[in-house]
Amino acid sequence: MKLRGYVFSRPFMNERVPQNIQNLVLRDFCNKNNFKYFLSATEYAMKDSHMILEKTINEIGNLDGIVMYSLRQLPEKKSYRYNLIEALIAKKKVIHFALENKYIDNLSNIELIDEIINIISIQNIQNNFIEKIANWHE
Repeated sequence: MKLRGYVFSRPFMNERVPQNIQNLVLRDFCNKNNFKYFLSATEYAMKDSHMILEKTINEIGNLDGIVMYSLRQLPEKKSYRYNLIEALIAKKKVIHFALENKYIDNLSNIELIDEIINIISIQNIQNNFIEKIANWHE
């Protein structure tokens, strides 16, 4: 299986991982799964940008799919996320998430990913609230 890497140059869902670390994780993931890893496309640093992901999907060509560092790098807006994933599936391609060791190769897999993203979002809201309470008297 031949996969194009996809990494971020900005924080995602309250996390920040340097690009070189993301690329190491992708390379290791591909090696362990006997996938051929192709150099990563790096998303723009602008908030909520997924232009490079769109471009990567549109230009996927003869590759079998994309490998992302984390599913947390998917668009947070559900309709946008679905559109991108549906476009990839329509091309009979797959998207892997190295950190979580999950993948989407059909529309039914999207529901599990959505549940995980919802849980992460709730955790982030709770953590932000706890931080505000902790800093209340400072």
